[in-house]
Amino acid sequence: MKRETYIPLTWMLPAVVLILFNLDLATSADPPATTTATTTTATATTGTTAVTRAKDPGPRPGMDAGLPLPGLSTTQLYYFNAGKEDFEEVESVADGLGPTMNLDNCAGCHLQPATGGSSPPVNPQVAFAKLNGARNVIPSFITVNGPVREARFVKNADGSPDGGVHSLFTIAGRSDGGATCGVGQPDFATAMANRNVIFRIPTPVFGAGLIEAIPDSVIIANLQSNISTKNSLGIRGRPNIVLPGSTISGQPNANGNDGTLARFGWKAQNKSLVLFSGEAYNVEMGITNELFQTERNENAGCQYATTPNDFTDTDGVDGVTTMNGFEKFSIFMRFLAPPKPSADKPGGAPSIGRGRNLFGAVGCSQCHSPSLRTGNSTVAAMRNQTVNLYSDLVVHDMGPGLADGVTQGQAGPREFRTAPLWGLGQRLFFLHDGRTSDLRTAITAHASGSSRDRTASEANLVVAKFNGLTEPQKQDLFNFLRSL
Repeated sequence: MKRETYIPLTWMLPAVVLILFNLDLATSADPPATTTATTTTATATTGTTAVTRAKDPGPRPGMDAGLPLPGLSTTQLYYFNAGKEDFEEVESVADGLGPTMNLDNCAGCHLQPATGGSSPPVNPQVAFAKLNGARNVIPSFITVNGPVREARFVKNADGSPDGGVHSLFTIAGRSDGGATCGVGQPDFATAMANRNVIFRIPTPVFGAGLIEAIPDSVIIANLQSNISTKNSLGIRGRPNIVLPGSTISGQPNANGNDGTLARFGWKAQNKSLVLFSGEAYNVEMGITNELFQTERNENAGCQYATTPNDFTDTDGVDGVTTMNGFEKFSIFMRFLAPPKPSADKPGGAPSIGRGRNLFGAVGCSQCHSPSLRTGNSTVAAMRNQTVNLYSDLVVHDMGPGLADGVTQGQAGPREFRTAPLWGLGQRLFFLHDGRTSDLRTAITAHASGSSRDRTASEANLVVAKFNGLTEPQKQDLFNFLRSL
């Protein structure tokens, strides 16, 4: 099950004043000059001294994720394993797959470095497009070595806002069903030519239950912390203030019904893991369920299962067999432990320690908050826990460079949730659309726009401070990020 879902990564590098680097930036939020990203080591000569250009070490080897939370009861562990099995199950047309969809299982999108993660090194959408005789044409933005993606159209044909997911594939021609289905794929080529397509990649769901268990009051209190520093550097963080243009930068994306804070998805548009799962089951796989009962495409020749396709089986013999699919998904994610950081890889413990200090000094930690606390959770394993997620879980204006033109909930076209950084060390693709696999590129992409026309990214000054670091300091910062 893929959602815009996660991570990888529109992560924001916000700011704290850093006298150490003596940058006179207090009066401007214009973007800094960015350096050209590279994944290879280069040297620059200053006088007679050769300086090695800092390099993203790349994904950390090994698998430090995918395990259940420590402290689960025997019964909770049983439900975790049952949920994982369903999360990994491949759906068929007889199960309700389609008639339009992006893939046929949750784990195919959430697989790096383990089940529950993000895009794997080989994109399963390429093989899926022709599976069982399907007649799909693979869109140009889906490649074997690229990220798993979903596509959204920014506008409808009449110019009105769209923003919805346009499924990549159909079941037409499949041998397990689809012989009578005449539904075609969207015209992605024309939409691409008109610059009307934006992409999302899967967000990791490691530690999702701990994120769900963080009280709203903790998120708001964290948002209000260090407020003078945040304000001085253009990071807008006071709750419930509507900024010019009806944006809510630096504020939580509140639920429109009960006013509580949503926190899942690239724009923090989903309130809970149950909603997150039910929506993704329908949008990403085309499987209707008790939360989303209506087929996205109701062409009569394309329906091969009763509706809803996924349902509570009241004849089940026990709790697990009675439970519907999206509830099993949500339990698996709720009980999924966060990734384990490395103490000494890459670069060694001293370098990682220096990088951690720079992460705070440059200002990254002002949005990528190192930790928050859960509340009095019903699940003992999640009760009053420190959650080292590296996110404030609110949305920020990231400027025109990262803008996707789509509004979700109260999050506007330039706004994204601060993506949690735990597990970053083993991710392959970064930013909401997976446009890069290089840390330097991902960091500098956070800077765009200008204070003169009120389009400045809230990260501009922080990226300027990053650019002001020496290359050895940047290497320490990269090593720290890849240790997470």
